Order: sequence, then C-alpha cells, then structure tokens
Amino acid sequence: MAADRPVILFACIHNSGRSVAAEVLARHYGADNVVVSSAGSEPGGGVNPAVAEVLAERGLSTQQHAPTLLTPDGVQQADVVVTMGCGETCPIFPGKRYEDWQVDDPHGQDLATVRRIVDDVDARVRALLTDLNVAIPA
Repeated sequence: MAADRPVILFACIHNSGRSVAAEVLARHYGADNVVVSSAGSEPGGGVNPAVAEVLAERGLSTQQHAPTLLTPDGVQQADVVVTMGCGETCPIFPGKRYEDWQVDDPHGQDLATVRRIVDDVDARVRALLTDLNVAIPA
C-alpha cells in the first residue's frame, strides 16, 4: 500500500468504458484515501462517449483520461487488481488481490443501458472501497 493507502488498478480490454468509469468513481469516492489507476490490454483511441456523458451527468469528468496499456509493472504496483472482461491478458502476480467483475460492455449501448452499467460499477466500487476500509463521504 502506498503510504497506508490501498492502490487499486481497474483493467478491461480497451480502457475506454468500464475501467474508466471505475477509476473515475473510485477516485471520486476515495479522494486522497486511495490510489487509483486503470489500463487496458488493447487500449482504444479514447473514452467511450456514452460513458463520458453518463459520468458527466453525475458531475464527474473523463477529460483527463487517455487509454493506457496494461503492463506487468502496473499490476505489480497495485494492491488490488479488478478485471472487467480482459480475461487471460491480465498478468497474475502472487500476493495480489484479484477480483473479476462481470460487468456488461458499454460499447455500442444506448444511454439507458450505459447508465445501468455505470450504476453497477458504482455499487461495486463503493463495496470495494468499504471492504478496503476507505472512508466514503456520505
């Protein structure tokens, strides 16, 4: 852990939808009490516009995010690695906590579906932070 703050890495294939939503939400809820990043096994060209729109509806921005390549170093630095659909491409290191979240892919989905997906990710992020004893503002 980084100075007693858990380090969480969210990983998916393109690092443009699910993992971005998880990163933005975890950073929002965890604030300075957690270190958060995200990456993809095959990074895409940018953030999924529907995911960006749904997060913007919640007052959260994805403007600073650029899809990032998932690397062994990134996994090695994390205390918790949450995968969302990257399957066998995510490197495994002994002693790390891994969670595989079965979350629908927002790619090509309508806004109502993307809102449901982001709600799912939101609930999972809150539960993870609570499990890691990270204070979440009310």
